[in-house]
Formats: sequence, C-alpha cells, structure tokens
Amino acid sequence: MFRKVKKRHSSSSSQSSEISTKSKSVDSSLGGLSRSSTVASLDTDSNKSSGNNTSETCAEFRVKYVGSIENLQFEMSKILQEPLDLISYIDAAQQDGKLPFVPGDEEMVLGVSKYGVKVASVDQCDVLHRHPLYLIVRMLCYDDGLGAGKNLLALKTTDTKQEECSIWVYQCSSSEQAQSICKVLSASFDCALTSNKP
Repeated sequence: MFRKVKKRHSSSSSQSSEISTKSKSVDSSLGGLSRSSTVASLDTDSNKSSGNNTSETCAEFRVKYVGSIENLQFEMSKILQEPLDLISYIDAAQQDGKLPFVPGDEEMVLGVSKYGVKVASVDQCDVLHRHPLYLIVRMLCYDDGLGAGKNLLALKTTDTKQEECSIWVYQCSSSEQAQSICKVLSASFDCALTSNKP
C-alpha cells in the first residue's frame, strides 16, 4: 500500500524507509506547464518501516542518465526535504540549463541491492555511479511533464560527513518501472535494517 506523504521532521538516528504517493498537480516553471502526476517517494529519514520484505534484494533496470547537481551545501538538503520541493528544484535547474530536459540516447543498467544503487554501462564494463545505501537520503519518481509518458527518477544523496548533498536524475521508460525501483530500494533498506539488528 502507498501512504500519503505527510510533512514531518527528519530523524537522523533512523534509517527506516517509506514509500508514499501523492497525486497532485505539479506546477512546472517550463512555459507555465502544469502536470498531474503520481509521486512515489522513498524517504529514508522516516520513523516507519514497511517491513514486508526482509530477504536480500537485487534487481536491475534499464534507464537513461539525465544529469546531476553535485556538492550542494547540506543546508539545501534541509530545504529539499519534501518530494514536491525536490521536483520544483529539478524543474528550475532544467530551465536554468543546469540539467538537460532529456537524457542522452545511451541506456544504462541501474542495479539495486542491499548495498545501494549502482549505475553501469549495459555491458557492465564501466561503472558510472555508485550510491551506497547509507548515503541515500531520498528517492522519488514522477512524470517528466513533457507528454511522452516518461518518468524521472530523482536520487538525493549526501556525503559521509553530511556536509553536502547531490541530486542525480535518471529517466525511466514508464511510471511502473520507476515505482518498481523505489519498491526494490525500500525492500533493500528493510533488509539492511533487519540484518543489523542484534
């Protein structure tokens, strides 16, 4: 079941996970475009855990890399806590030219496991990005608003000292694929939390 996103204070001592959706009209700064999208969000700062999958999870998905905004001051991470705030920030970055609207043509393999997220070339020879599970702050997916039925997957990470945060954006082939990635990542958090219990 999906739960409605509610505003809450983050807990740095907890790394439970939650998937939630919110159906809401998201106003984009791109030419006054307004889009209605279902936002699936994984919040790793939540105090709740779905707890419905404790087995080791590993899955791979074909995605395309849109771009990233790296080394933001950690204060920005506090501002971008809510899914709609993060979506609006990405929209503004695209309009300002900091992120492209569409990805390149090359497909990549996004793998999710109990260790985190790895993005590699299709032949697995080149690893482009590694996002350790404990550094992932939020993952969400939403319609890109361009009318082609594509969904964007946004991943917000921090560094080991929690001094900076980065935003990574990937394009999924469908909303079902994007939400599946969030579900698998949620199960990975559950698995990690269960294995760490004495």
